Amino acid sequence: MSKRVERDTLGEMYVEEDKLWGAQTQRSLENFPIGKEKIPSEMITAFLELKKACAVVNQRVGALAEKKASAIIHAIQRLLEQNASKHFPLVVWQTGSGTQSNMNVNEVIARLANESESDLIHPNDDVNRSQSSNDTFPTAMHIATVIAVEKTLYQELDKMIDTCKQKENEFNQVVKIGRTHLQDATPLTVAQEISGWRHMLETSKKMIEESLEHVRILTIGGTAVGTGLNAPNGFGEAVSEQLETQLGTLFKASTNYFHGLTSHDALVGLHGNLKGLAANLFKMASDIRLLASGPRSGIGEYQLPINEPGSSIMPGKVNPTQAEALTMVCAQVFGNDTTVGFAASQGHFQLNVFKPVIIYNVLQSIELLRDGMASFHERCLAGLEINEEKMKDHLNNSLMLITALNPHIGYEKAAKIAKLAFQENLTLKDAALETGYITAEDFDKWVRPENMTNQNSSSY
Repeated sequence: MSKRVERDTLGEMYVEEDKLWGAQTQRSLENFPIGKEKIPSEMITAFLELKKACAVVNQRVGALAEKKASAIIHAIQRLLEQNASKHFPLVVWQTGSGTQSNMNVNEVIARLANESESDLIHPNDDVNRSQSSNDTFPTAMHIATVIAVEKTLYQELDKMIDTCKQKENEFNQVVKIGRTHLQDATPLTVAQEISGWRHMLETSKKMIEESLEHVRILTIGGTAVGTGLNAPNGFGEAVSEQLETQLGTLFKASTNYFHGLTSHDALVGLHGNLKGLAANLFKMASDIRLLASGPRSGIGEYQLPINEPGSSIMPGKVNPTQAEALTMVCAQVFGNDTTVGFAASQGHFQLNVFKPVIIYNVLQSIELLRDGMASFHERCLAGLEINEEKMKDHLNNSLMLITALNPHIGYEKAAKIAKLAFQENLTLKDAALETGYITAEDFDKWVRPENMTNQNSSSY
């Protein structure tokens, strides 16, 4: 591959002819041969949208000639419309401010713009006009996060919520035994059980929506340390408004850039709620796989879709593979939350220099949760069925139906009946009659599982 000479303030660098980046990108590529984790594509897209908005505002306020602004915007549009990933090769493990990635974007845009304008555009003086890596990288972090949550995560979350609602309607009249402490408890309907999962997902979405409002606040305009040096007055507000126009969602300029450059509490808060969603998904997936355990030697109340053979040695085995995959996703999100929280605590003086690892983990969590929910929904939840006969057997055999007698004969007498039934392997009714505490007629009248679910008063 032939190479060309690129220059920066430190001297010459050789860059492969088919790559659009310049000397600073090449230095970073050679200086940080660490791992395989690249700056996420969502960040590159966010950067390009940000650079476009900055060029529009710079031209509007007279900080950039119309010809230059037009060349920059045209180059950005070309990059947004094609697969340009090969031109953005840098890894996460670089300078903690993301300076090299900012310059990577600047250099690529400038070189592409100069294909038609013959060295008119300079990566620093023109593409990076009124900006610093210190305010563009955190701004791109927020843009990428907002778009990822709104355009992908909500869609899969809503699908799961809607399917839960359908299952609630389908199984509304089916009564089953409840379980607390992994032991039998009082009855509930299948719809009530599923409503708990559904409400967890709805609550998680609401909490994510609330925390996302803080991520909409952008640091652009703060430049190097938060003073806004070399940026026009009102630059941050104007760029935020332009980004709203470009992306069709709300953004707001920070009211304190000193906070925005050094603190990533907004992303910590959002990721905490992503972890909350992961915790709820873990619980839901675990419930389903336990309730489907068996099918003959376990609980066996739910029936999983048959997606693939479950064993290389045991014919006919079906495993809860989708639940296992989703819970592994959740475990990764839990770990990512630790990284995000610690990295965000490392804001020293006017800058946090753990930015690339923060956004890498935030975007990975969003992607994994999105894909994990999509797969679990399509290949497990949507096809989930119940074994009504098994539910009926467990319900009728449960000693906890005795709870219905508490108001009539008291806790202690009811406990004696349950204990006798367990010790002598009797039905509750036979044990009750043997104690003489209750008649057969009263037992049949009072111990009715369908009346123990309080469906009329339920708020689910």
